[in-house]
Formats: sequence, C-alpha cells, structure tokens
Amino acid sequence: MKLDSGTADIVMLAWARMLGFEDSAFASPSGRLTRIDNDADTLTFVRLFGRSALVGPEWAVEAAAGHSDAELAEYQTLLQLTKGHGGHGLGKSQLYFADDLPMVQPDEEVTVSTAVQEASRLESLCPPDDIHEVALSAMDKSFVLVNGTEPIAGSGYKEWQQILGHIGVLTAPRYRQRGIGTLIGAIAGHEALTAGLIPQWRCHETNEASRATALALGFIESGTQTSAHLQTRGQD
Repeated sequence: MKLDSGTADIVMLAWARMLGFEDSAFASPSGRLTRIDNDADTLTFVRLFGRSALVGPEWAVEAAAGHSDAELAEYQTLLQLTKGHGGHGLGKSQLYFADDLPMVQPDEEVTVSTAVQEASRLESLCPPDDIHEVALSAMDKSFVLVNGTEPIAGSGYKEWQQILGHIGVLTAPRYRQRGIGTLIGAIAGHEALTAGLIPQWRCHETNEASRATALALGFIESGTQTSAHLQTRGQD
C-alpha cells in the first residue's frame, strides 16, 4: 500500500521547509541533500520516499560523507560520528503518513473532552517517557476519552508548516491493549484531515505498541528520522 504521489510530494515539501531547504529540494530522485548549520545542536538525518537529507555542523556533514544512507539511518552511526562532540539522546524514529483514515466506531457511547486540563490529567497517569514522546498537552488540538471522571486515553495533533497534522496517542497504562488508543487516534486523525492537514505519525523504532497503532489506524510507513543531540559551546 502506497501514498498518493501528490500526498508524498506535499509531505516532502513540508519536510524540506522544516529542514531548511528550498521547497523543491526533494524533487530530485537521487542524491543526498546536505545542509551545513554550524549553530545546530542536533545532527539530523531523514529518509523520505527514497530521498535523504542530512543537516548539521560542517564537521559532521564531512564525517558522514563516507557513509551510505542505510548506515546514517542507524542511530549507532550518528553516535559514532558525534562521539567527540557529546553526541547523545534522541535516536531513530519511523515516519508514517496517510491520505485518509478509516472510521473507528466505539462499542458504546463515549465522552470526549477537548479541554487541555484533561490532557494534563491524563499525562499525570502515564510514564515520563510516554509523556515526552507524545507531548499531548502541547498539541494544538487534543481529544481525551473520559470514563466517568477519569481520563483514560487521549490523542491530538500539532500543525507543522501548515501542511502536516502530527498525531500522537497516549493511553493510561491500565487501559492499554484494549483498542482504545486506536479509537481516540482515529478521532484526532479525522480532525486533522478536516482541518486540511496530512496526518503524520512518528514513533521511536523500539516502540512496538505505537507502531502497531499507526498501522491499525491506516498510516503508511514512509521513512525515518535519526538524530543525535550535540554538545554546544555553552556546555563545554
């Protein structure tokens, strides 16, 4: 299953802007894009629809020149390239997008809250790593399933470049593996589509639950983003 070619082009336009390239930078079917940013505090390598791009300080871009795209997509390669500059954190994430999403119907009537306070309440019930990855309370729009007075799962989207609707799902631990995340994720995804945005999903490569939810919602795996934080001058 593939994305419509027009959707892929729009996704690449958005990512070109986010990475600091010209709008048409990804239009070329071959060759790695590189951009030197000597003030960058992150080395970032992105693969999308067979294209690739690397952004970071000059020393890092030069060190990466001898590596293949497949190698640079692996977090260990970026750590090796940046080990003399305090490379750490972040890692490799899978990128998913969707032209459309199927409707997911609840088995019974549900209550959905759009109040940011409910998103914050849900986060207080979840592990810190999950809170950080999803950042539900920081979304432009959030939707939280409430059982009585208890928030049990939430989803939302953040607008990127007025093109992408970056989706995240957070479920309270005791309610996981019941399909609730898929239900609330579908709500957020359709709201993003209604707003004229292309739904995007990003999750760490080791987060099997998140990857399974993306596929269950109808997202199509389309690339990777691999990044490493760098030690800045202020941290020396």
